[in-house]
Amino acid sequence: MTLSAELWPYLLLIVVGFLPNEVWRMLGLVLGRGLNEDSEFVLLARAVATAIIAGVVAKLILFPSGELASIPLSVRGGATVIGFAVFMLARRSMLAGMVAAEAALFAGGYWFTH
Repeated sequence: MTLSAELWPYLLLIVVGFLPNEVWRMLGLVLGRGLNEDSEFVLLARAVATAIIAGVVAKLILFPSGELASIPLSVRGGATVIGFAVFMLARRSMLAGMVAAEAALFAGGYWFTH
C-alpha cells in the first residue's frame, strides 16, 4: 500500500505533531489522577499554565503576525474585552467567551479591511 503525494503531509503532521504531544497528555492524566486539587503542586501547575496562555494571548494581541497584523490593535483589544465580558456574563463559559471574541474579531477585521 502506497500513500499518495497529497496524504504525506497529513501523516507527517500526525506522527510529528500530534502523537508526541498526546503521549505527554495521557501520561499527565494517568499521573495526575490521584492528586489533590488543592495541593501546592497542582496550584503551581495551574498558575504556570494560566501564565503561559496569558502570554500567548498578549503576544497575539500586541505583536501579531500574518493576516492578524492587518487588523488594527483597537479591534484585537476590543474583541478580547468582548470575549471576556461574555465569558463573565455566561457564568464563566469558555466556549461562549471564545465564540464572542472570534465573532468580534472577524466582524472588526472584515470591516477594517474591506
